Amino acid sequence: MAQERRLRKTRRGQAGNRIAAAEEATSNVEQLPQAQEVSATQDDKKGNKRGGGGSRKKLKKLRQKVKATEAALEAVQQQVAETPAYPLARPAQMRRRHWGLIASFVLMVLAPLAAAVFYLWVVAEDQYVSTAGFTVRSQESSGTTDLLGGLANFTGSTTASDSDILYEFIQSQEMVEAVDKTVPLRPHYSQHWPDDWVFSLWPDATLEQRIWYWQRIVGISYDGGSGLIEVQAVAFDPETARDITRAIVAESQTRINELNEQAREDAMRYAREDLDEALEQLKGAREALTQFRTRTRIVDPEADIQGRMGVMNNLQQQLASALIEYDLLRGTVGENDPRLKKAQQHIDVIRERINIERQTFTSTNTDTGGVGEDYPSLISEFERLTVDLQYAEETYRAALTSLEAARDEATRQSRYLATYIKPTRAQESEYPDRPMLASLVGLFLLLTWSIMALIYYSIRDRS
Repeated sequence: MAQERRLRKTRRGQAGNRIAAAEEATSNVEQLPQAQEVSATQDDKKGNKRGGGGSRKKLKKLRQKVKATEAALEAVQQQVAETPAYPLARPAQMRRRHWGLIASFVLMVLAPLAAAVFYLWVVAEDQYVSTAGFTVRSQESSGTTDLLGGLANFTGSTTASDSDILYEFIQSQEMVEAVDKTVPLRPHYSQHWPDDWVFSLWPDATLEQRIWYWQRIVGISYDGGSGLIEVQAVAFDPETARDITRAIVAESQTRINELNEQAREDAMRYAREDLDEALEQLKGAREALTQFRTRTRIVDPEADIQGRMGVMNNLQQQLASALIEYDLLRGTVGENDPRLKKAQQHIDVIRERINIERQTFTSTNTDTGGVGEDYPSLISEFERLTVDLQYAEETYRAALTSLEAARDEATRQSRYLATYIKPTRAQESEYPDRPMLASLVGLFLLLTWSIMALIYYSIRDRS
């Protein structure tokens, strides 16, 4: 093949050279008459000077050259006309590489695709689908809870919802173990092994391998916005598929109940702890008030001070009456009258008592009838203890209310699993989707073969 190419190039070069020579000769022939006329004119001029013998010889030689050139041109034209014209490209023919490309297409595309089609339509077992849909609901609440819930939804919350927990729980090892106790997975999915080895589970599969296979037979669709969860289980018979979806729904309900129970226990524990703390605080406030009354021997400082103020008012009235009597008596008797001295003594005694009573309000001396502490400090301490007691009572009352609310909440189920699609039973098989799988296998094989063919020809052209 290489020699044919070289021969073809050589012939094309020779023909091109001949055509170029012919064109050059033709141009020379066209220029000959002009050259003859110029030469004749020059010879005539020279002949007049030298003679006509030399010009005739040169003209004769020139005519001979012209005839030789015309003969060579005719020979070249004849030779060019007789030379056969080869086409630029011969008709396409099947080569060895073409047959190799077809053989690779058959081996890499058609044969595997035929094997896949045979396996899907003859060997692969029918699979049935059961669907169940559910979501987690909570009892409606009103008032501040709705407002706070709306604000939480508006601002966003990083706390995982119950639906998020269920979505992860369905794919977990715990769910696989729980469903396997109700519906034995290994005996059912390994019954067609090793015939249907693509869609079956091997009999000696470990727990980790069953978890991997669980991802193939159970599909989960979860909408994070609405919290809706839809589960599809695939099995070799419709009853087993429905039993699996029922087991998933039952385990999900159990997990929600466990979450509820844990929340209720936490709420009751927190309420009891708050109540115990409030009770201890109330006891401490009452004990402090009792110690104050024991130390001061005053039940109520305000009532005690009011009584003392009554004594002071009475003494003030007696003093005013004694002064009036003294003034009346002094105007009627002499200065040495014993009655006048007795009236003065009576006034002095009342004034002394008033001074003593006034000292008991601010004095710490118990000899004058005081309690050992000044009344402003006693009143301040008593008011502080009274406020502490009132606060402890209000806290205790609120803790009791919280405990009752937590107990009421514990008596009912605050969250529950709402099933909007009950586990279905299939009437005909939906899987494996044979046309789609065959199309995907064919497309994958065709792409692989095309890429390998392009790589091969790219390397071949560069080598």
